[in-house]
Amino acid sequence: MRHSRELPYDAAPDEVFAMLADPAFREKVAAAQEVVSIEVSVTPAGSGFSLVSDQVQNTAGLPAIAKKIAGDTTRAVVREEWADATSGTIEITAPGKPTRAVGSLRLTPSAAGTTYVQELEVTVKVPLVAGKLEKLMVDNIDAGLTVEHAVGTAWLKGER
Repeated sequence: MRHSRELPYDAAPDEVFAMLADPAFREKVAAAQEVVSIEVSVTPAGSGFSLVSDQVQNTAGLPAIAKKIAGDTTRAVVREEWADATSGTIEITAPGKPTRAVGSLRLTPSAAGTTYVQELEVTVKVPLVAGKLEKLMVDNIDAGLTVEHAVGTAWLKGER
């Protein structure tokens, strides 16, 4: 299942890029998303960076079919590879689970500042219910992006 989301920020692309490369920002987002635990590592790579965010997420509120696969908590590993301040790739996996999301990330200048674009291909390999689980995964990713955007907007205004 394909998923695309655009998030506007009232800041220059280099400011948004710096925010995305800051482990403290990623930890603040995780706290706002009520993640059980998180380990974040950011490694500079040329004019970009590599990020690994290893999270344990609570699955309370998920439908029974999803909880059967995920359990009471689930581990999500997000890997981002930013080639530079304009584009990167993303992969979201749940080790030991039949789910995966891969795609691209972009920061583009806009009249208001910057547009962050995330495009994903979400796959769940479970016979008969894959489509429903992919939709659920997309909804969860989208909800997470909504929280990230709220935290990012406040971060860029100096609320750290």
